[in-house]
Amino acid sequence: MSAIGSGVKEIRIHEENEYRVLYIAKFAEAVYVLHAFTKKTQQTRKEDLELAAQRYRQLASQRDVK
Repeated sequence: MSAIGSGVKEIRIHEENEYRVLYIAKFAEAVYVLHAFTKKTQQTRKEDLELAAQRYRQLASQRDVK
C-alpha cells in the first residue's frame, strides 16, 4: 500500500464478506490502524484509500516522519 504511505500494510480477511485493515507497524511503540472497512466491490473505494492516506499524513506530521 505504498500509494497511501511508506510502510503501510494491508490485512485481508476473506469470510462471508471481504474485510480490509490498513495499518502501519514501523514504529517501536505501536501498530497504528489507519482504516478498517468492508469491501463490497472488486475495486477498493477511492474514499477508503483517501481516508487512510489522510490519517497517514496526520500521523507522519505528528511524528515528523517523511
